[in-house]
Amino acid sequence: MKENFMYYLWENRLLSNSLTTTDGREVVILKTGSRNTNSGPDFVDARIKIGETLWAGNVEMHVLASDWFRHGHQDDKAYENVVLHVVYEYDTDKLSIPTLEIVDKFSLDIYRHYESFVQSQRWIPCEKLIDKVHDFTWMSWSERLSMERLESQCNAVMLKLEATHYDWEEVFYQFLMRYFGLKTNNEAFERLAIMLPLRQILKHADNLLQTEAFLFGAAGFLENDSDEPYQTLLRREFGMLRQKFNIIPMSASQWKFLRMRPVNFPTLRIAQIAALFHQNGVFFHTIRDSPEISDIRNMFDVKVSEYWNIHYVFDKESRFYEKRIGDIVINTLIINAIVPLLFCYGKYYGLDNFTNKSLSLLEETATENNVLIRKFGAIGIRAVNSLQSQGLLRLYEHYCRCRRCLECRIFFVLTSKKGGC
Repeated sequence: MKENFMYYLWENRLLSNSLTTTDGREVVILKTGSRNTNSGPDFVDARIKIGETLWAGNVEMHVLASDWFRHGHQDDKAYENVVLHVVYEYDTDKLSIPTLEIVDKFSLDIYRHYESFVQSQRWIPCEKLIDKVHDFTWMSWSERLSMERLESQCNAVMLKLEATHYDWEEVFYQFLMRYFGLKTNNEAFERLAIMLPLRQILKHADNLLQTEAFLFGAAGFLENDSDEPYQTLLRREFGMLRQKFNIIPMSASQWKFLRMRPVNFPTLRIAQIAALFHQNGVFFHTIRDSPEISDIRNMFDVKVSEYWNIHYVFDKESRFYEKRIGDIVINTLIINAIVPLLFCYGKYYGLDNFTNKSLSLLEETATENNVLIRKFGAIGIRAVNSLQSQGLLRLYEHYCRCRRCLECRIFFVLTSKKGGC
């Protein structure tokens, strides 16, 4: 027996209706209280009737009653307001507080399900049962999971805001750069953004060549002796910018090209970023105030300089192709950069219209196409938009992979008659 399973039984009211303390008094649970994840009793603000007396206070849980003394709670003032001690097995009679033993007060089937889920070797424990869950249950749980994921992303946004003295444009720029790198080059792009602040780029953003020189030079792509005219121009411009801003370039070896499609090469992405800031300047606040998702998407409709229409990398010409930012990349930026910033902006300033706007953007954006989403689809769980796919990613990363089944709505549905199967 584990305490987290006892928490699950308590929170979901899965104990039998006939409960008594170890000294024979009837126990009626009027309010289970709130789970306390910090130090102190396991549940706070509970309301419990014991015998003829109504108690308001905290609840502590242990596998063995003697754990109360083993954990030193008898000398801890934080436990003075514990009104009920819930234990799996009552192995001592030295306790002075009301104690409820639950060893035979719940369905063993639920515990067997829990054990089988936790010990499962499948990629998700409920893989063979998950298709029994109603669509309505999935939708409501998915929305909650998406909110959880946004709350988690908001924490990352807040850390960057604190580091930049709450410069929303700078933080947006850093997130935008990171996710322009997709998964392969995201760390390199984020390093580039940190070493080359937005305010420096904006001083020269009206000149596309200088913006390109800034980015390519700082990224380390101009540390060669090529006599190609375009590179020569960039190198000349960067020489002045390098001295002016005291820039120490990254090593070009930090950028990955191996086994990548040419359209995802970091050189091309940098050219697109240069065009993006040349066209838009500071644009988080423009995105914030844009009423339609089409307006936001149009901001990414930029043209790279002519050189990049016939190149993916320096010194190697390719057939002509307009290197516009594709829908998949735009969707990635909306999901991972724009939406978290808007959500956090709304939370920080207490403006629900921005948090609601972030959710609407997810609903209007196509689902991601990655391994996890495809695996969920293969077992019948298909996301129709990125709000749902973000929920599935949260489900796997935070619950399934960690075997936190007891905290998952799906486990409750699959193992309880109160569920929605």
